[in-house]
Amino acid sequence: MEKKRVAIVGAGVSGLAACKHLLERGCRPVVFEADTVIGGVWAHVPDSTKLQTQRPMYQYSDFPWPETVTEVFPDHHQVTAYLDAYARHFGVLECIRFGHRVTGMEYDGVDEKVVAAWDEWAGNGEAFGSGTGEWCLAVADAAGRVERSGSRSSYARMTAAQAAAWRRLAAMGLARHSGRAKPRHGERRCGDVAHVSTVGAAATRGADGAVRGSSSSRRPRGAMCGRSVKQLDAETVLGWHGVSCSAWANGTTLGQRNGPEAFDGQVIHSMDYAKMGTKKAREMLKGKSVTVIGYLKSAIDIAAECAEANGNSSVLVFGSVNRITPYSQAQRRLSPLAPGHPIGSIGLLVENQSSPIKSDVVIFGTGFRGDQKIKDMFTSEYFRGISVGSASTTVALYRECIHPKIPQLAVLGYSESTANLYTAELRAKWLAHFLDDGFRLPDIASMEKDVLASEKYMKRYAGPYFRRSCIGVLHIWYNDQLCKDMGCNPRRKKGFIEELFGVYSPADYADLQPKKE
Repeated sequence: MEKKRVAIVGAGVSGLAACKHLLERGCRPVVFEADTVIGGVWAHVPDSTKLQTQRPMYQYSDFPWPETVTEVFPDHHQVTAYLDAYARHFGVLECIRFGHRVTGMEYDGVDEKVVAAWDEWAGNGEAFGSGTGEWCLAVADAAGRVERSGSRSSYARMTAAQAAAWRRLAAMGLARHSGRAKPRHGERRCGDVAHVSTVGAAATRGADGAVRGSSSSRRPRGAMCGRSVKQLDAETVLGWHGVSCSAWANGTTLGQRNGPEAFDGQVIHSMDYAKMGTKKAREMLKGKSVTVIGYLKSAIDIAAECAEANGNSSVLVFGSVNRITPYSQAQRRLSPLAPGHPIGSIGLLVENQSSPIKSDVVIFGTGFRGDQKIKDMFTSEYFRGISVGSASTTVALYRECIHPKIPQLAVLGYSESTANLYTAELRAKWLAHFLDDGFRLPDIASMEKDVLASEKYMKRYAGPYFRRSCIGVLHIWYNDQLCKDMGCNPRRKKGFIEELFGVYSPADYADLQPKKE
């Protein structure tokens, strides 16, 4: 693979693992990271954020935690230090270009009608395709400079899949927890940042902790209602293939006159809160009535921090909100503000309640839109239309990684598990083996059949939340499929009893040696 040119987008847990495994195979990728630090969602979190998964389950298989970390649930400072040590140890940092954001991608060299008619993925079922198609990526620098000449030559020539080559393969190593949400036509998305949550046990959403996002606490304007990544940063792209590792915020959808512009208070998302830092967050909350929207990890963590900083009586937590309304002068006379509270307050109309609730600050901890992130990375309406399916289907990813109908593209970080780092590493190893000609993919019809079977089971065990693509219930079975694809024995335990009743962990896959077909 030494002659293959590879780009990885994002230096979170998936991107770091992908880069490491490519380096081991003689390929030196370029990693595009929009932030100034590694860690993805762990880079900016509320101060109280810790792992929810026990430490032995949240580690790279060949890089144990240092002996100095004895806590069962390390805090976010320890997690970021661990990720930094991993990147330094395996030479990943030298491959990262900080302050560069991939803002769009376009498939070039093969007509979309030809692509749609293919029976084999990428034309021949191999990682870099038949040799005629490649992804063109637009990349922006931290200063927002963009080079667009109006032709595809202004895009970087890339073919990636968390490892792509100068010959065509594009891969999004997408983590669903960071980025900005793009509102649908006629809607406003209140806030443009993701819900912050720590590493998830069971099927918690946002299982990898922190969130990366917008600026600190500003009064809500139009800018707080979700901007597309394509409207941000841009410069020129290098001639590499791209793997993108990031995600979109899931804001509560409000009507055009029911959003942040309807009142004088503050509305932020949990990502904004995390980005502020502890000191600034406490200053913002001092003397304020705070309402937190959401009921999972980020919302509860932030509510606890608000209560600690400002008293329990100042915090209300709700699962959802229907609309935001301004308080009338009559309402203010009937319900005067507490001493020290600002004049401009927020009226929240909560589900199943007829009267609005007064609040000075509203913090949304409402989740992510990882599917929207995938969709909005494409400039082509064809790929946008097929990339994420519909509300009644899962995102069609074979092995939770490769879309059968989108050539030379892989997505690493979309699906969730009990410990996302654990899953991301094995998937990165599988992908690196595929890129190194370790195996061929089945034909498109077979992959689509496999995706439908997986969707059926997800709907059974996840119910209405099946689009989160959580594989926690089937994690061992999923790992078995990856092992078989790589020619490895999926039974990783040393004895029959341990195989039946033992708990599988990253350490069981430390000596995995993939074999080529």
